[in-house]
Amino acid sequence: MAGEIAVRVAVIGGGPGGLYAAALLKRLDPTREITVFERNAPDDTFGFGVVLSDETLGGIEHADPEVYRALQAEFVRWDDIDIVHRGRTLTSGGHGFAALGRRRLLAVLHRRCRSLGVELRFRTEAPPAAELAREYDLVIAADGVHSATRTAHADVFRPQLTTHRCRYIWLAADFAFDAFRFEIAETEHGVVQLHAYPYAAPAPAPAPAPASADTGPTPPHTRPAAESAGPASAPGASTVIVEMREEVWRAAGLDRADERTSVEWCGKVFTDALRGRALRSNNSSWIAFRTVVNERWSHGNTVLLGDAAHTAHFSIGSGTKLAVEDALALAACLQEQPDIPRALAAYEAERRPVVASTQRAARASLAWFEELAGYVDQPPRQFAFNLLTRSRRVTHDNLRLRDPGFVAAVEDEAGVPAGTPPMFTPFRLRGLTLRNRVVVSPMDMYSSEDGVPGDFHLVHLGARALGGAGLVMTEMVCVSEQGRITPGCAGLYTPEQAAAWRRVTEFVHTRAPGTALGVQLGHSGRKGSTKLMWDGIDEPLDTGNWPLVAASPLPYKPGSQRPHELTTGELADIRREFTDAARRAADCGFDLLELHCAHGYLLSGFLSPLTNQRTDAYGGSLAGRLRFPLDVFDAVREVWPDDRPMTVRISATDWSDGGTTAEDAVAIAGAFAEHGADAIDVSTGQVVSDERPDYGRSYQTPFADRIRNALGVPVIAVGAISSWDDVNSLVLAGRTDLCALARPHLYDPHWTLHAAAEQGYTGPGAPWPLPYQAGSRTPPTGRTDAPKPRLTLR
Repeated sequence: MAGEIAVRVAVIGGGPGGLYAAALLKRLDPTREITVFERNAPDDTFGFGVVLSDETLGGIEHADPEVYRALQAEFVRWDDIDIVHRGRTLTSGGHGFAALGRRRLLAVLHRRCRSLGVELRFRTEAPPAAELAREYDLVIAADGVHSATRTAHADVFRPQLTTHRCRYIWLAADFAFDAFRFEIAETEHGVVQLHAYPYAAPAPAPAPAPASADTGPTPPHTRPAAESAGPASAPGASTVIVEMREEVWRAAGLDRADERTSVEWCGKVFTDALRGRALRSNNSSWIAFRTVVNERWSHGNTVLLGDAAHTAHFSIGSGTKLAVEDALALAACLQEQPDIPRALAAYEAERRPVVASTQRAARASLAWFEELAGYVDQPPRQFAFNLLTRSRRVTHDNLRLRDPGFVAAVEDEAGVPAGTPPMFTPFRLRGLTLRNRVVVSPMDMYSSEDGVPGDFHLVHLGARALGGAGLVMTEMVCVSEQGRITPGCAGLYTPEQAAAWRRVTEFVHTRAPGTALGVQLGHSGRKGSTKLMWDGIDEPLDTGNWPLVAASPLPYKPGSQRPHELTTGELADIRREFTDAARRAADCGFDLLELHCAHGYLLSGFLSPLTNQRTDAYGGSLAGRLRFPLDVFDAVREVWPDDRPMTVRISATDWSDGGTTAEDAVAIAGAFAEHGADAIDVSTGQVVSDERPDYGRSYQTPFADRIRNALGVPVIAVGAISSWDDVNSLVLAGRTDLCALARPHLYDPHWTLHAAAEQGYTGPGAPWPLPYQAGSRTPPTGRTDAPKPRLTLR
């Protein structure tokens, strides 16, 4: 099939991704005419070292062994990460990195392209992609983060560009660090961080030349990677990136500093790490990282590759890696598909999920560094563990495999008993001690009749209580008939409902002793009078609707019922409904009460500026929007038993422009904590129907993390936490105190007990109910091993 499509190919941009794509396509079909347009000279490059993963190298080895062998000869490899903070260095091993100079990488690819017959046009500005697309069968736009191709066709690619809150500068040191080094400096202006890694190994001293030998200068193309540093590159070379928040950068005067002054400033801050040596630059400037996401990657016969299509923060070392992997996938799809449209569609389908996963990890990593000032007071080993697991790609379990001694030291510093996974350590809230850190998250069941929970609720909550979680939460229990979401929602506004809930609490306390049972109280607000979830989530009832109330008369979405704006008198009535329900909950024997101020329900509707447009004392500023939710909290806290904890669930972002910000979320959490909340349950979204959540594994946990470390208040993290490894990682890193899981507990009511069994834990944090103890070990399976060969018969 090679040669049938993409006979003439133009590549815009001579970076690693564009060059490697050109080499692969030419190698797969030597009859192709491939031209690379690069506006810079061959040896111009910005940046110094490049890190590639073993996975990427494996792909290169399979696709082009010659390029792989050339790169392998250049690589510097190391296993350790050093984390330096407040004069202390902690080292974690077993990580495995490979790096080389960017110039050397480009030189390898230049040679390969020339040997294959690719035309390289340096110092040549590429014609516009639209013009090239008329002359060539395929145009590969590998023209970087500032892609002119992407800009020219923004109406098709529909890019989303997000500029982040730190400034960084890319520098180099003329010696090789012993490990990947993270160093934290707390300056008079604020926190500054260094990211550094070796990319050129120390070279052995050259043997003395014979007296008769020609000792003239070495031809430039044979010099090692660091030749531009001056004399001998024997000490090796390292990439050095210095990064800080924008406000720190400005306070230090670096917004007004020239290149030389900036380099000298960085050298002084990290003089110990640099061993007193100077840093060097290469047209280096302070940059604010920009995340690039495109809705589409191709337009006709033009396709985006590398940074033109997507970017991921340098703190996970992914830019060149992604570009090279893009090139591999694009070449393969062009080889496998019958025409260019299907090849480009297959390329995007293959790469987009991988890139999205990498970008999620990169965003988590860059956000961690943006919030670094909130972590610097953590205990040393916890700080190091937190840094290492920041992107969620390194976890407690795989870090324990890489460096068990390091993880054991972190656990010991945190007071985790030997042999106990962090998730099975106890946690105290007011007068309640939870035996472990697992919470069964509130999940609406829509299975009540007239608000009365029945046998289903007894079995549903009872099963999860027997399953080992430290805290089991009810669904949102409505405080009035008008406050229901659907006709199937449970309530606590009648004696019959209270009696049914008492049946559940008595079962849990009798049959699952040690399990705490919490009730979540809420009012649907403008999101009420809707169908059962499986009949049409958030869709109005066909018949039998009841009137809705809200902070402002705004329907939830087109076609939804318009709510009535609550008057001051009606607010007092609703506050009384909450306190009446809280008294009943206390009488029922619930161990904990949570006030639902999230997901666009009534109290959440007061908090968000998108849903509260009031002009009285209950609207306007954040203080005004907080007034009624705090009034309700205070009233409930007054009637709720003093020794029992109260938590508050909030939506920490609306995932919509103009809504609740991360800063607002910290202020909201702080206000509830000041009024006596024992923990903040940090969820996000579901406030407006046009939200755009950034879904992904543990995607909501950074919001809980920020609140915990900004305020020192206990938090419950939620949102796609699906594994016990995630729970261990989040708790040990100090990003949360408790982890709430929903869907995993629908899949497996005994999720917590099974997590204990899978980790070989049998301690007090996860006791098996006596009738279930025979099942506390993983059931045996059929043997698959065969007799080992002992003799060789001839």
